[in-house]
Amino acid sequence: MKPYHFVCALALACSYLMAAAVRADWPQWRGARFDGVSEETNLPTKWSKTENIAWRLAMPGAAGSTPVIASGRIFVTSVSGSDLLLICVSTEGELLWQRTIATGNTDVRGDEGNSASPSASTDGKHVWTMMANGMMGCYTMDGDEVYRFNLQDRYGPFNIAFGMTSTPVLDEGRLYFQFIHGEGNPDTREALVVCLDAVSAKEIWKQPRVTGAAKENEHSYASPMLYRDDAREFLITHGGDYVMAHSLVDGAELWRYCLNPQGAAYHPTLRFVASPLATPGRIIVPSAKGKEVVSLRPDIRGDVSDNTEALHWKRDAGTPDVPSPLYHDGLVYLCRENGNLVCVDAETGEEFYEERTTRDRHRASPLYADGKVYLTARNGVITVVKPGKKFEILSQNDMGESISASPAVSNGRIYLRTFEALYAIGR
Repeated sequence: MKPYHFVCALALACSYLMAAAVRADWPQWRGARFDGVSEETNLPTKWSKTENIAWRLAMPGAAGSTPVIASGRIFVTSVSGSDLLLICVSTEGELLWQRTIATGNTDVRGDEGNSASPSASTDGKHVWTMMANGMMGCYTMDGDEVYRFNLQDRYGPFNIAFGMTSTPVLDEGRLYFQFIHGEGNPDTREALVVCLDAVSAKEIWKQPRVTGAAKENEHSYASPMLYRDDAREFLITHGGDYVMAHSLVDGAELWRYCLNPQGAAYHPTLRFVASPLATPGRIIVPSAKGKEVVSLRPDIRGDVSDNTEALHWKRDAGTPDVPSPLYHDGLVYLCRENGNLVCVDAETGEEFYEERTTRDRHRASPLYADGKVYLTARNGVITVVKPGKKFEILSQNDMGESISASPAVSNGRIYLRTFEALYAIGR
């Protein structure tokens, strides 16, 4: 083999291995591309609490955070009494280490959540976690503390009813936060969008986020999202009646769209929990409580609330309340809080079906992997649906334990974080 042929072959092999590694990791709560889609194959369709289980590891308490996986390690958050923990587990199910990030857990609305609700993020070298009380920590993969501090000490108290459960976005060495809370309260600081250097925690920029939202709508439990295509990239924040885009350079507002116009018809409790879905060419934006869901174009500018040309489509009703949207192969899937799955055309919004899966609360966001759509109910039943314009249930799998965390996928396994344990399902 000639030298340059060998170099080309080596480069191709390295590229393949790097791509495979990226596919194998699940570094954030909706995966490497922030969209809930995995390229993994050969995943199980049927399992139970005891069948097709690689291992089960008991957790010290409940949490709704999604497991994140990189470099053969899994990170989850948990409560343990009043302690808020970051836990590291090997992909063979061995507890490697745990760190107490803070004390003083608060359970909210009975069994709906607690202070360990935000998911961790990892780049395979470090892991980051934020608790709902503002405590932020960065650790090496071996558990050495890089820093730990309270974001409320830096950015003011979080005036939010059920804790700051928004999960930060990790991207290219930066952490992006949305602190959407208490906008109308003069005793608290304004709602903010913040960017920090991930390893040093130094502030890169912060921007106020003013919308005029009132009452419960001042509070957002959604997570920011990142949009990126060949022509543009920006951060998306969601709450306070609006979805907005911000420059990654300095946080400046690029555009906004209102989902709850002020006036006589203003909805006083339309707080946002479901996060937007950003996929090249479209941004699918849910609202709350059965109201509208829209598909926005990414090349818009300014306030486009009254600009129909900014929309691919708009559905006046039927939004998911907590689960985020899912897109794959020209179709958008909306998992409503009652377990109904809605499938619409990504370009036109035409509805192909709305069908019932498991009649129970759905808090986890849907997952696409291995040619299947996975929907997780609060009662522990995971419904596996065949993708496409025709509704078909492939299986329903009962874990017998409560779940509000979204599933994660890595190296041929599905990882489920129930209120009681962490499961590896598959080989």
